Amino acid sequence: MDTQSYYKKCAQCPRSCGVDRTAGQRGFCGEDNRLRAAVACLHFGEEPFVTVFGGSGTIFITGCTLACAFCQNYQISQKGYGKEISAEEFARICIDLQKAGAENINIVTGSHQIPALAQGLKAARDLGLAIPICWNSSGYESVETLELLRGLVDIWLPDIKTLNAALSKKLFNAPDYPETAKAALLWMTETSPLKIVEIKKDGETREKIMSGVIARHLFLPGRFEESADVLDWLKKNLDGRAVISLMSQYTPVPFKEDAEALQKRLGSLDAIQNRLVSKEEDADLQDLIEAYDFETLFYQELSDDTSWLPDFTRPEPFGNKLARVIWHCQRSRPKSR
Repeated sequence: MDTQSYYKKCAQCPRSCGVDRTAGQRGFCGEDNRLRAAVACLHFGEEPFVTVFGGSGTIFITGCTLACAFCQNYQISQKGYGKEISAEEFARICIDLQKAGAENINIVTGSHQIPALAQGLKAARDLGLAIPICWNSSGYESVETLELLRGLVDIWLPDIKTLNAALSKKLFNAPDYPETAKAALLWMTETSPLKIVEIKKDGETREKIMSGVIARHLFLPGRFEESADVLDWLKKNLDGRAVISLMSQYTPVPFKEDAEALQKRLGSLDAIQNRLVSKEEDADLQDLIEAYDFETLFYQELSDDTSWLPDFTRPEPFGNKLARVIWHCQRSRPKSR
């Protein structure tokens, strides 16, 4: 694959910035043609179908096509934290995760680096990678570019954040997000039929997703109608064909950035209530999902614990032990255990 041709006059994501990333230019995603990553870890905070016994082998890619105002991973997605890695280095990280017991390889926010990641995944397969590949994304992706991942990705973990164009313009500067995300989710669902198997370890049986879509929706405090609209669309279009995951983990992030950037971010966050989800909202959401009666749905238990918020500059980014780091960009090479 000639990956570099995709980075000239870049149109990988729906923004179609048109910059020449091979010449060092950077579009909305903040990245040129060099693949960069921050951390790779065994993550135990994903859905049970994904983490199973060994955890999800999660690789956090630097940059993002969406840049949500409330992003918990903003150090990576928006502030450029990470290190350049080659396709071969990416492949070795995948193998290290597999050796450490990962149930899958979970690539987070890679939508702006699909050609390079496709090359890296092929290299990993050549080295003996045999576990499923998960694509963990915002849902703001071009179907034409996603086609490069056909046959490489087994499991899709896309967000569907809102179906309100005015809200998506305010929070992501992407009024086309609703239609774009719906098209991407439908393509993913048609590309990878749902397959869930049972596996046993030490006398215990758990379910594991091998193929298919887990459509994620994060409830935004004070915006119940947004979740109602999203769940209605999911019920009509994906129920029985995909797993639904409704998350109540919205947490205000203590952003560390200059005054101008913070003021701009807080202006975007005025569109929602930047706080933890209330008990009343949690009860209303549970009533809503009970009424819809999805075939397979995960719902996150309400919690006021904010210790899970990551700081990727730390050797162990997740303070509440949700993850076990295998590779960190501050280290010279992947760390095997």
